[in-house]
Amino acid sequence: MAEKFVIGVDYGTDSVRSVLVNALNGEEIASSVFYYPRWKAGLYCDPGINQFRQHPLDYIEGLETTIKNCLRKAGNEIAKQIKAISVDTTGSTPVAVDKNGTPLSLLPQFENNPNAMFVLWKDHTATKEAAEINEHAKKFDINYLQFVGGIYSSEWFWAKLLHILRADDEVRKACYSWVEHCDWIPFLLTGGQDAHQLKRGVCSAGHKALWAKEFGGLPPNEFFSSLDPLLNCFTSRLFTDTYCSDQPAGIISKEWSQKLGLPADVVIGVGAFDAHMGAVGGQVEPYYLSKVMGTSTCDMLVAPLDEVKEKLVRGICGQVPGSVIPGMLGLEAGQSAFGDVYAWFKNLLTWPLDNLYDDEQTKQTIADKLIATLSAEASKLPLNENDELAVDWLNGRRTPDADQTVKAAIINLNLASDAPKIFKALVEATCFGAKAIVDRFVEQGIPVKGLIGLGGVAKKSPYIMQTMADVMNMPIRIHKSEQTCAIGAAMFAATAAGIYNKVEDAMQAMGQGFDQAYSPNQKNVEYYQKRYQLYKKLGTFIEQQNIN
Repeated sequence: MAEKFVIGVDYGTDSVRSVLVNALNGEEIASSVFYYPRWKAGLYCDPGINQFRQHPLDYIEGLETTIKNCLRKAGNEIAKQIKAISVDTTGSTPVAVDKNGTPLSLLPQFENNPNAMFVLWKDHTATKEAAEINEHAKKFDINYLQFVGGIYSSEWFWAKLLHILRADDEVRKACYSWVEHCDWIPFLLTGGQDAHQLKRGVCSAGHKALWAKEFGGLPPNEFFSSLDPLLNCFTSRLFTDTYCSDQPAGIISKEWSQKLGLPADVVIGVGAFDAHMGAVGGQVEPYYLSKVMGTSTCDMLVAPLDEVKEKLVRGICGQVPGSVIPGMLGLEAGQSAFGDVYAWFKNLLTWPLDNLYDDEQTKQTIADKLIATLSAEASKLPLNENDELAVDWLNGRRTPDADQTVKAAIINLNLASDAPKIFKALVEATCFGAKAIVDRFVEQGIPVKGLIGLGGVAKKSPYIMQTMADVMNMPIRIHKSEQTCAIGAAMFAATAAGIYNKVEDAMQAMGQGFDQAYSPNQKNVEYYQKRYQLYKKLGTFIEQQNIN
């Protein structure tokens, strides 16, 4: 069989990565990473009010740079044989667009307006709007939140839209439609000029925008207009139909074909969120929780539709047929902060270096070693039930039961509490947060047979992964690929191009397998079971105090 090649593009929080892959065996031919310059400079963000915005130019420049770099590394012969490109992104990360589908911040009058930019997944400026949506939904006979776990989050599509419309008159007047990042990039690559022609993925639509086939699409206009008149008739500017990611969004435009140096017939696949495509890249199996562990976690589980039937899991980020693997139910959960918890502690400890020390090389060397050194020291500590204890809600709580207003805490501190002991408490807290998600699935009738670890934390942090296995009291396999999201996008690209009939075939042919596994250390399991109960008790206390 003649060789065929595809490109998977993975948009993360800090950077975008493109991977050029042999579609017949999954071999990585070339890869390239682009760090967003505006984001890196801290532009358009205000952590004090949980505002995190990204400029589309970061995305566009990264797309062009990384794909060109991959093609240059691979050579002209391979470039001629590229068959398809598929994209995954963070989410929910939507943006206001005009009638042409152009993000408003690409227009001169809005180029420096954060409200005209992509509202990043971790932006929590819409907590008030999310609370209103949750109260408003109780007024209707049909529960329009039933497929998103019963609780709408400030991280999602409608809450962010309503917040932006209320916050900025000029943006509101210019905003014709509202588009997820994962849907806009394929639109860009195919040369789209009409917002109504945007192909929306079922992944973003079902998990974040309340789309469901049971509703005939989005909830009716009355649901939104009675929430706020600013939303009246907005659904008419959005969408009714959605598409699985094994489908093509279209063919690459002449402009982008020439700009990138690609064949004119390259297929552009329908986009999806990073963790959903990452689960596919990580060779997800039914009832195994696929955990993409980065700055946050996104936990994906797939199950045959005929086995799940009418079950609804309360307090997760949604359950949508076809959102991960077409023909299966995709269930999503996750933690709002995971790697971000460790990054916060690292930044706390390195503050004196950053502010009192001028040797940049030394500062970077120390910072690079810090987490690994803390992990090594924490792993040596004895396990005592009354050790320092933390709750991991530094960026609110995604699941179970979304609430972005809750705060984190550390207790049992004393004069002997040092950095390794506090780090140990933070690691345990993130693992306890993960266990709360597994418990919710099991309580609601969805079994979890084991864990699949994906992403940077899974690959690089044995101490954290062993703690995870001990806390869960179940094995966790670590996927061999360090780029499961990009590889998953490549698998979908190969399917959209017709190289494979279904994505499961692409997974089988292109998957790289697993290279590490962690089993529970049974002598630690009882300790973690007791500590988990204390974690839940502390979390309940924090929620009851509601100190804001």
